[in-house]
Amino acid sequence: MGPKPMTPASGELFRQTLREQINLKHPLVRLADLIDWNRIEAVCATCFASRRGRPATAPRLIAGLLYLQHALDLSDEDVVWGWVENPYWQVFTGETYLQIEPPIDPSSLTRWRQRLGEEGIEELLAATITAAQRSGAVRKSSLKTVIVDTTVMPKAVAHPTDSRLLERSREHLVRAAGQCGLKLRQNYNREAPRLARQIGRYAHARQFKRMNKTLRTLRSRVGRVWRDMDRQRDRVTGTDRIKLDDLMARTQRILAQRPKDKHKLYALHAPEVECISKGKARTPYEFGVKVSITTTLKEGFVLGARSMPGNPYDGHTLPEALEQAAILGDTAIETAVVDRGYRGVEVPGTRILRSGQRRGVTKGLKAMIKRRSAIEPTIGHMKSDGKLGRNWLKGRLGDALHAILCGAGHNIRLLLRRLRRFYVYVLILMVGVIGGPRLSAV
Repeated sequence: MGPKPMTPASGELFRQTLREQINLKHPLVRLADLIDWNRIEAVCATCFASRRGRPATAPRLIAGLLYLQHALDLSDEDVVWGWVENPYWQVFTGETYLQIEPPIDPSSLTRWRQRLGEEGIEELLAATITAAQRSGAVRKSSLKTVIVDTTVMPKAVAHPTDSRLLERSREHLVRAAGQCGLKLRQNYNREAPRLARQIGRYAHARQFKRMNKTLRTLRSRVGRVWRDMDRQRDRVTGTDRIKLDDLMARTQRILAQRPKDKHKLYALHAPEVECISKGKARTPYEFGVKVSITTTLKEGFVLGARSMPGNPYDGHTLPEALEQAAILGDTAIETAVVDRGYRGVEVPGTRILRSGQRRGVTKGLKAMIKRRSAIEPTIGHMKSDGKLGRNWLKGRLGDALHAILCGAGHNIRLLLRRLRRFYVYVLILMVGVIGGPRLSAV
């Protein structure tokens, strides 16, 4: 794989380049000069080694679009079409001349995320950490002391009520039967939706006896459809049989599970979704995956973001989180500040400071422990300003990629804010130097 040759076309010989038409002190232009794009292109080249067909898309274009998407909380379609309208975005992604057509189809971002994998996306996060050191926003010594905390990354699923799960299972079963050529005795296309609506009305009126009775009726209807398809399952072969078996296995789990069961299925299309309680009064339960976030103690730059499937105890996630931060920051972690949820866990070679710790705490260590709460607004900004508040990517791989990209997007926002403030400061100085004598003469 290699980028397309940059030889100008005949119509571009007398055109001005983008850098000759824009403000070179713009934060995006300065940020583009800080990022090590050669390192990113080398990583992408190892992930896509096909020698057939047309040349692959430039790796800098894909990396730049992913940075912009997660820094500005945009969808795949919005970031591609915004790239056409914004010349600074085009310079950031390595374009020489102004382009008036979309560079790629938005679906290409999905394929590139899967192609890069977790290791390739981690290189994008590592590139933002290196850029922060080049700009002076983060010192090398700051990477040795970190804050670690966990949060929930909600999945893009509807609230998992029993009636909704049963009705969605029935709809998928009926659709699969039509695609596989199976003839059902009854599909309940009229009765089942009415029962699902009635369950919601009974629940709203707090008539739980009627609600449970109607729910049992709906479960029996879905069970009839499932058993009818199970009797005809042998007629289906090939890839259709694999898909049908997977769908029927998930439906069987939904039919058998009860409210107090463990390891329930909360979404038909996303079996990896877990029910996680973090003790919040506003949201007692969240449906997604637990994510461990590691930031620097002073500056708040993200050094690591890793999804932790299975809802493990917070303390058990600490060694993996520190290992990722040490690899991406290229610095051994000497001190980690955590909350009380990490009690009972020690990491060799790293000093662990916990909230409320008093034994052996000096004045300097006490200030570091007090600084631990600085990670909470960082997580809040990653959810409100970034895309951590809702994950649309599929599967456990999608959870891992989305968490890392949210960390990279947060670092890009911090760098742009720093460069923007520096640019405003320079403008104020220039106005003061140029306009000062004029104002005094007046």
